[in-house]
Amino acid sequence: MQETNQSSVTEFILLGFSFSPKTTPLFFSAFLTTYLLIILGNGLIIILISLDSHLHTPMYFFIVTLSTLDLGYATTTMPQMLAHLASQKKTISFASCVAQMYIFLVLGVTESWLFAIMSIDRYVAICHPLRYKVIMSPWLCRVMVLFCGLWGVVSALVYTVFAMRLPYCGPNKINHFFCEVPAVLKLACADTSVNDQVDFILGFSVILVPLSLILVIYINIFIAILRIRSAQGRLKAFSTCASHITVVTVFCVPAMVMYMKPGSEASPEEDKKLALFYNVISAFLNPIIYSLRNKDVKRAFLKVMGWRRAPE
Repeated sequence: MQETNQSSVTEFILLGFSFSPKTTPLFFSAFLTTYLLIILGNGLIIILISLDSHLHTPMYFFIVTLSTLDLGYATTTMPQMLAHLASQKKTISFASCVAQMYIFLVLGVTESWLFAIMSIDRYVAICHPLRYKVIMSPWLCRVMVLFCGLWGVVSALVYTVFAMRLPYCGPNKINHFFCEVPAVLKLACADTSVNDQVDFILGFSVILVPLSLILVIYINIFIAILRIRSAQGRLKAFSTCASHITVVTVFCVPAMVMYMKPGSEASPEEDKKLALFYNVISAFLNPIIYSLRNKDVKRAFLKVMGWRRAPE
């Protein structure tokens, strides 16, 4: 009987945002512009770092990985959201919903752990500058990124399997702009308390553990920075750390609130706003906060454009 109920739902309806007909074109234009800027900003970062040999360092390797994840992360949800804003049809098939949920989680969990890896990179660069290139070898950097990706694949698989094993027999209206686990679980025709427990436990491994690691590392970084005698050196180190902390806060804090609270306490409108932060706003701000204001990236941009010869 459970199998029959589950197969009775073949598609979902994504309700998205509750905009009035008059304001919908305005929000469509705003989201479209944001998405194009996400593609432009992150794409530019990837191209510049790939073309400039001076930027082939561990830090920029991680930044390229972050930009790639952000491109995929936003592309998983935004084109569909824009299509639904532009038309009356807001359906998504059951299989497409599962695929979107899984891909979104893979990229999100991978990015969460990547932030922890990037904090390790900053720790080595600030606390062990003379051994930085030896410790953060290309091989080690690739292994770290591979670990993040594998953790994302496994964690996302657990999230998705536990969510979609439940029967969905109607209604089929998801009060969200994409198929995110907490929103989909509200439509399940069964008790989701086990899913709440699984989400909370996995939340530790994919959000709290990386955040705790980042916190411990930055305590050690700040202690090391305070020992720097040069005021300019301290300012430069603090500036690098501030960029990373800002990016982590915009992404991880809303994600932690979303995935670690019980489903009974979830508010659809609040959830949609939280999702915008770690899905759209984070991908939009990352190139600005972490890369485009960086002097090395600016120099690479001017060099590629041929506007000024980059200093050797």
